[in-house]
Amino acid sequence: MERRSTAIQYDKNWKRIILRRRVLVITAVAIQLFFILAAAIGLHTLFRYVYWTLYAAGLVFGVRIINRHEKPPAYKITWIFLMLISPIAGGLLYLALYFQTNQRKYRAIIKEVLPKRVEAAFLPGDTLPELRDQPSNEPGYLQARFLQTYAQFPLYKHTRCEYLPSGEAFWERAFEEMAKAEKYIFLEFFIVNPGYLLDQLLIVLEKKVKKGVDVRLIYDDIGCFMSLPNDFPAQLRQKGIRCFVFNRLSPALSSIQNNRDHRKIISIDGKTAFTGGVNIGDEYINAYEKYGHWKDAGIMLNGEGAWGLTLIFLHMWNFESERKKTRHDRYAAFYPWTTEPCLVPSDGFVLPYSENPIDGNNVGSQVYLQIINTARKYVYINTPYLILDDSIRLALTLSAKTGVDVRIITPHRPDKRAVHLITRSYYCNLIEAGVRIFEYTRGFNHSKTFVADDAVATVGTMNLDFRSLYLHFECGVWLYRAAAIRQIQDDFLATQAQCEEITPASCESSFLTRAVQDTLRIIAPLM
Repeated sequence: MERRSTAIQYDKNWKRIILRRRVLVITAVAIQLFFILAAAIGLHTLFRYVYWTLYAAGLVFGVRIINRHEKPPAYKITWIFLMLISPIAGGLLYLALYFQTNQRKYRAIIKEVLPKRVEAAFLPGDTLPELRDQPSNEPGYLQARFLQTYAQFPLYKHTRCEYLPSGEAFWERAFEEMAKAEKYIFLEFFIVNPGYLLDQLLIVLEKKVKKGVDVRLIYDDIGCFMSLPNDFPAQLRQKGIRCFVFNRLSPALSSIQNNRDHRKIISIDGKTAFTGGVNIGDEYINAYEKYGHWKDAGIMLNGEGAWGLTLIFLHMWNFESERKKTRHDRYAAFYPWTTEPCLVPSDGFVLPYSENPIDGNNVGSQVYLQIINTARKYVYINTPYLILDDSIRLALTLSAKTGVDVRIITPHRPDKRAVHLITRSYYCNLIEAGVRIFEYTRGFNHSKTFVADDAVATVGTMNLDFRSLYLHFECGVWLYRAAAIRQIQDDFLATQAQCEEITPASCESSFLTRAVQDTLRIIAPLM
């Protein structure tokens, strides 16, 4: 079924143009991989001394991989496996991917624009001492202290949180709040798909532009590679909407192409903000069924916490401005409470955070690990993909073995068969340790939520896989003692009622399936 947006102009050959671009990129990358393989074979057979030089270089690269502290062990094992198969081919591939200026350039830009973002984040004040002084707060305080002092994402109060248990609820509340916008609407999404939802969104945004509202959109190139015409940003600019496409795909073989903007953020005037798993597309509101019923989740922050998500958006916008050497936005100019304080009643504590794959801090995985490791009664997890590194796998199994009720909901109907095969390959080990696993039988579960002990939770964009935790730009909201935590738990239990529990017998598979799963797990960190 072809889905078009009536609000977008399509050249009659737009599909051919996009396909030509995709074919160009894939062909160029394939040619580069072919030359790397050919060079490895040729050097192996023809140039003995050069071969041994490159063999030694491959070993050096292997040592470097092992000692990269920011990468998980499974990622290192994948590269070491490639080096063992062919030190030359593996070494040349590693050289082509990682010894480039792009990574260093991106890291320098992020470092350049970071200090002002951190300074602006504390405009509402420092709430961490207030959490420290509350009774029985040690696990929450330690997690918040890590995020604020190390990752530099402050803790906020004076925020009302509303958990949104579906894409329909997410966009209904988002449209309600966008209608109230007076100064700006900022949107950042991984996927923008043509259809009914995009049409309605553009109608609202155009009306707001005509009233003088500053409207901006960031979307990821690979997320929209085959769905939007190449001149979509120009069409938006004609409507008065400022736009940039993050990390355009290049024919050059480069590791930076792995670093996608997987965030989903809406900020309205800095006073209200949304995040979660929901993109711009009809499947997210079940306007049509792509993989059965689409189950998703999001969260709305009203008050000081919304400023944290606003800054995450502005940091990415200024990142692009610095990359293009254009004028930066001054963060404080968007702060909504310059003349009067925020009067929203406090509803526990909230802390918006983001994951940046360039700096190597691995904030997202640390948030998940701390929730698992500090749980004493239960941990309930929603994730569309379950491709675990050793640290999270061991944390889940140890938690279950100590008597914590650990439950995970994954999809029953996959969107990617190979990824679902890997997901199921972890079931047996987890179930043996006492983890309960459920598959959402109505369709595809795209929610990304953690909730533990009625006290702490997180809702965001990060899947439990290597791409989200180590390669993508992501974001989330950490909650402590907030009313929305009960809503997240209730939604998990309601979703569980629509699931099939996986038993040891049902997770058994044939020898061939296990062989495929074992092979896929070796390369999972690169998928």
